[in-house]
Amino acid sequence: MTDTVIEPGVTNPPAVFTQDSIGWTPWLEPLQESDLTERHWEGLVETSRAKSPYFMLLVRDPAILEARTKTDKDIFYNTVDGLPRADRELAATAASRFNGCIFCASVHSRFASHHSKRGEDVQRLLDEGIEADLGERWNAIVAASVALTATPPTFGPEHVAQLKTAGLSSDDVFDVIHGAAFFNWANRLMLTLGEPLPATVAAAA
Repeated sequence: MTDTVIEPGVTNPPAVFTQDSIGWTPWLEPLQESDLTERHWEGLVETSRAKSPYFMLLVRDPAILEARTKTDKDIFYNTVDGLPRADRELAATAASRFNGCIFCASVHSRFASHHSKRGEDVQRLLDEGIEADLGERWNAIVAASVALTATPPTFGPEHVAQLKTAGLSSDDVFDVIHGAAFFNWANRLMLTLGEPLPATVAAAA
């Protein structure tokens, strides 16, 4: 079966980083719920993800999507030990800001703001970019996340030292690395498989 390529239908995609809730639309035809086998449902992990065109596109390979989703959940939701959720979300936001992924940055900047109660600082990262001064701890997290995201990566011992000077433990440093690395990958999927939708279109979808 040949995949159907969808002609881009977004005439005014978002061009500015925002914490608003926006959407995303694929350039390839996602599966429909009627197409899903038991293995596809297992790959989605959560049945609610069948409502997302992104996950319904990725579930074409259910084994990879299942592994990806479980990795995602462990990195961002397993916060019994290690880095607080807000800092993990900051790492994802910094990677997304550097990569230019407006959709991912919108999602994870909202999470970072919610969990940190530092919405103005998060917005400063979106508005001013990765050079924004967010204080020692957050500056170290942003710098490490960007260094991991760069092509080729420039992350090195100096970034670990900066994170530890800012008060992060070794386990915290691992969480920064995992959060940034995961979204370095996720951004590339989002950017190559589709495009963001304006908030008004997303709300109507």
